[in-house]
Amino acid sequence: MLFTVFTPTFNRAALLPRLYESLCRQTFRDFEWVIVDDGSTDNTAAVVDGFRGKENLFPIRYFRKVNGGKHTAINYGVQKASGELFLILDSDDELPMDSLNKIAEAWQSVTSLPAKGKQIGGICGYMAHRDGTVIGHPTINGVADSIELRYIYGVTGDMCEVFRTMVLREFPFPEIQGEKFCPEVLVWNRIATKYTLKIFPEIIYLRDYLQGGLTDNITLVRMRSPAASMMTYSEMTRLAGIPFRARLRAAINYWRFRLCRRPSTPRVPIGHRWMCAFLPGLLLHLNDVRTLS
Repeated sequence: MLFTVFTPTFNRAALLPRLYESLCRQTFRDFEWVIVDDGSTDNTAAVVDGFRGKENLFPIRYFRKVNGGKHTAINYGVQKASGELFLILDSDDELPMDSLNKIAEAWQSVTSLPAKGKQIGGICGYMAHRDGTVIGHPTINGVADSIELRYIYGVTGDMCEVFRTMVLREFPFPEIQGEKFCPEVLVWNRIATKYTLKIFPEIIYLRDYLQGGLTDNITLVRMRSPAASMMTYSEMTRLAGIPFRARLRAAINYWRFRLCRRPSTPRVPIGHRWMCAFLPGLLLHLNDVRTLS
């Protein structure tokens, strides 16, 4: 099939029905819904059983695993996926009724020839709040990798990247013992070194940032997963296509979260030239501790 719509979930049983209804409204039907329950303690399994007991026009596949964080659920789901394209749909979000149809049409228009020396690894569209406010700016239509999207075209705000499943299998999220978070941008940047994306100016994803979610607590979440945070920012300082100011900001954040490391945290090095970023990183770290204590 063309799509695997993938939902990682943890104690969000109450939010799943709205997501399910948005999938039932899709005008494009060549997809499966894969749910990976990341160790929920609520009635998620029973809610999903209720969906599966209905006459659905798409298969629903449910898997449960020990809690390890969203990135580990994505890795698990990628291995179970049957679709050519992999769309991550968080449990508190939904798709417009024509979303999959728009993505399918855009995918059909993608040339099989390499673009800018890279293969096309997927499709990227825009997100919006449920009131219709577009999240990503500015609007572009073309071919770009994730790094070019942010640092050449200057797009800010979350976008909806729909990667080929084989690409996500090639670039899995690192799973670090004792940590339950890994920034998606770490993997998206790694993918950008080899693959580009077809960007098209359509809203294909609806979301609102709920209180208590990952985005709401992102600094604390990163502090609790310092190795993944350090890995993300260290690699950003070495990526081609990122301007110096952004590299410096990444180096500051590297030190900011390195100061959160525990004795058991794996060491993640950074170039000696970035020692200059230690002091501002320390100041940010001390402010984080003061604010969050």
